[in-house]
Amino acid sequence: MGMPRLRQAYVPQPVVDRSAADLRAYIEGQDPISRRPFMQEVLDGLLTPLDEADLQGLSFERTTPRLVEPGAEDDLRRSFDENNWTDGLPIVLPTEARVEAMLKGTSHPPDKIVGRLRPTAFREYWEFTVEKVAVNAVMAGARPEYFPVILALASSGISARSSSTNSFATITVVNGPIRNEIAMNSGIGVMGPYNHANATIGRAYGLLSQNLQGGSVPDDTYMGSLGNWLAYTAVLPEAEERSPWQPLHVQKGFKPTDSVASIFFGGWYTHAGYGPRATWQEKMRRSLAAAVSRLPEVTTPVRSGRI
Repeated sequence: MGMPRLRQAYVPQPVVDRSAADLRAYIEGQDPISRRPFMQEVLDGLLTPLDEADLQGLSFERTTPRLVEPGAEDDLRRSFDENNWTDGLPIVLPTEARVEAMLKGTSHPPDKIVGRLRPTAFREYWEFTVEKVAVNAVMAGARPEYFPVILALASSGISARSSSTNSFATITVVNGPIRNEIAMNSGIGVMGPYNHANATIGRAYGLLSQNLQGGSVPDDTYMGSLGNWLAYTAVLPEAEERSPWQPLHVQKGFKPTDSVASIFFGGWYTHAGYGPRATWQEKMRRSLAAAVSRLPEVTTPVRSGRI
């Protein structure tokens, strides 16, 4: 988190769905790492003055070269993997020509600052340009006509690579005319790998979050316990024409003719975070209650060529 000796105190996990007595025992007991009283660790961490070692590493280089050194295709792909610029799957190498073609999907200038992201609440925000978003859209295999949706997600301020022991992920629902304009799938297989727009928009959102927020490295900038398969790609359009309810974006105050992307944060918790319960009815009630607290955190309008 930018400091070589971050002061931490630790309690056993989980803390979700534990009794008040269990939690009180954590606080009044020992830190299982240091073997010292937990509250003493907290007090020492807050009250002991910082020394020279604590103050080292508070600043670090944030700039990166616009272009990497030329090389053979296989070597470049290996370099992207080794630098943690990919999601572990093969990418489309973002050449200048490919990035320029992606930028034709928007009227925004390439050097415009389009958003700010960070992997955790303890790190500084990084800001990034339209061009950098385009680079990641190319890597994901997206097409220029998808770029307005990807830009809207990038501008939301919500990372698709957040860091929590609950292994959160984001799920995005797309509404409005753009669903059909770019041939998104809202029917059978909507959550599966069966539609190019659904898959690559979600993948681009994950890649840009990882690369433009300062990293998403396990045990460093990512601390999710198990990780989350939804972090690969979780973008789907609402089947508005077949739904008995008002479209989500209309419920949020937009016009039916507006194109909108709504980001739900916490895609793991809503189905796996209910904790132990005696019956399936109690588990279902707890799941639904958890889902209510995870309503769309950001609803971002998407229009052709504009955010």
